[in-house]
Amino acid sequence: MTPDPWSQLRNHTPARIALGRAGGSLPTAELLAFAADHADARDAVYSTLDVQALADSLSGLDLPILSLRSRAADREEYLKRPDLGRRLDEHGAADVSASATGGIDVALIAGDGLSAVAAQKHAAATLNELIPLLRNRGFSIGPICIVTQARVAIQDEIGSLLNARTAVILIGERPGLGSADSLGGYLVHKPAIGNTDAQRNCVSNIRTGQLNSIAAANVLAWLVEQALIRQISGVDLKDDRDPFTLINQSRNIE
Repeated sequence: MTPDPWSQLRNHTPARIALGRAGGSLPTAELLAFAADHADARDAVYSTLDVQALADSLSGLDLPILSLRSRAADREEYLKRPDLGRRLDEHGAADVSASATGGIDVALIAGDGLSAVAAQKHAAATLNELIPLLRNRGFSIGPICIVTQARVAIQDEIGSLLNARTAVILIGERPGLGSADSLGGYLVHKPAIGNTDAQRNCVSNIRTGQLNSIAAANVLAWLVEQALIRQISGVDLKDDRDPFTLINQSRNIE
C-alpha cells in the first residue's frame, strides 16, 4: 500500500485531516471517532460543575470564595436565554455587594459556561498559577467568584459590584469536536453592565496539549498589568510582545 503523504501531518495537529476513505465514505474507525467526539461535546454542554470540589482546590490561595448563580434557573433556560446567564440572581448580587470594599484591582471569576468539564479540569490550575503572578505585581484581588449557569459578560456585573478596575473570568468554551474541555479566559477593563465583546481580551483553548495553565496565567497576568497601565482592553489592547519569545517560554514550561 502506498503511504498517504498527508498522514504525517496528523503528528502535528489534532485537526481532522488525512482521514482516508472507504469508497465514498469515511473509514469506520474515523466515523466512530467522530461520533465519540460529538457525544463528548454534547455531554460537556449539559455537564454540571462541582462547585465544592472547585472551591476546595482553591483553598490554598487564602482568598474568600463566593458560590453564585446567574438568573438562569436551569440548563435549558440557560441555553435558550443567554441574557439571563449574563446577570447574577438576587441572592448572588447581594452576596457580591456585601463583599465589596473600597475598590480592588482585579475581580476573578470561574464559570461553568458551555462546558463545566473545562472549568472543572482547568480553572483551578490556572487560578493557582495566575493569582501569585498578580500578587507579585502588587495588585489587589477580590474574592474568587464561582458562578454556575454563567456567560462571559457576568464578569461585568461582578466586577462592577466589587468596584474592580479589571475583571477576569475563566469559563468553559463552546465544545468543539475533540475539544470538549477547552477553557477560555476573558479580561475586561472597567467592568460595567453593557460592555460589548469588543471591550474584552480572550485567551482561548486553555487545556492539556494546547495552551497549558502556566502559559495561560502568564498571558492573563500580562494583559491585566497592561490594562491597568494603559487603561484599555479589548480591541485597543494587543499582545505586542515578540511571538517567538512567547513560543519558547511556552515550550520551556511544558
